[in-house]
Amino acid sequence: MAHEIGFIGLGNMGTPMVRRLIAAGHRLIVTDVRPETARALEAEGARAVGSAKEVADAAETVMVSLPFPKVVEEVAAAVAEGSRVRRFVDLSTTGSITSQRVAAMLATKGIVHLDSPVSGGIAGAVNGTLAVMVSGPRADYDLIQDALGQIGKLFFIGEKTGIAQTMKLANNLLSATALAATSEAVVMGVKAGIDPAVMIDVINTGSGRNSASQDKFPRSILPRTFDFGFATGLLYKDLKLCMEEAEALGTQMWVGMAVKQMYQLCNNLHGAGSDFTEIVKVPEAWAGVEVGPVPKKG
Repeated sequence: MAHEIGFIGLGNMGTPMVRRLIAAGHRLIVTDVRPETARALEAEGARAVGSAKEVADAAETVMVSLPFPKVVEEVAAAVAEGSRVRRFVDLSTTGSITSQRVAAMLATKGIVHLDSPVSGGIAGAVNGTLAVMVSGPRADYDLIQDALGQIGKLFFIGEKTGIAQTMKLANNLLSATALAATSEAVVMGVKAGIDPAVMIDVINTGSGRNSASQDKFPRSILPRTFDFGFATGLLYKDLKLCMEEAEALGTQMWVGMAVKQMYQLCNNLHGAGSDFTEIVKVPEAWAGVEVGPVPKKG
């Protein structure tokens, strides 16, 4: 069944998600801080408007895909002033503390809050293969699950506010840890004289295989394109949120803290806008080697 859906935030993840929703027959009302991005989607069937409030005046369901918790809170406050909105679906990664705060604010306006963070990167957004983690009132989830199903595989985590955010932070911690640890291991091998491509083949055949060795190294690190499509600053933000969550829950994350510090260093050295695969440059600089294609002899 087709729905009218508002969508705020048309970045690397938001735009392909909107395209999939349009292709599935839903009517999209969109806006972004870059008006030209919203207008570009009009040619594909969306209706562009100028503000978050206008989106919330036009659609009962408003989805947002935004970079930082503060931005989510600001946009949620604007959406809350809309005349038609009934549910706010947050596809961003904000952490459960922000989630609970936003949900409480929206509740004063009679608006239901659903967390729906996603994992799977730009390719997942384009292909509709994201992991979509949802928490919030089950009845409202049931109303929109057909639409959410267009962007990926759905996992209903529970009705407690924020627990889908906890699930997303745990996932991103594991992804970040795999990339950081694989970077250190491959740099060690290169320093010893091993071809990094051979190392990755061995790791992927053996017990060390992981998401970094299977995907990120072959695609963005070995060719040194560093173009996987996710910013260091955003992953560092997620790791900070994860550490805050762990502290609030009274759990320990010794390994997680070390991973967060490594990405903090990468963020400081290479900038928040650098690709997160550039984390390999941190152990490279210490070892005095570079991971990449081995020059052919002769």
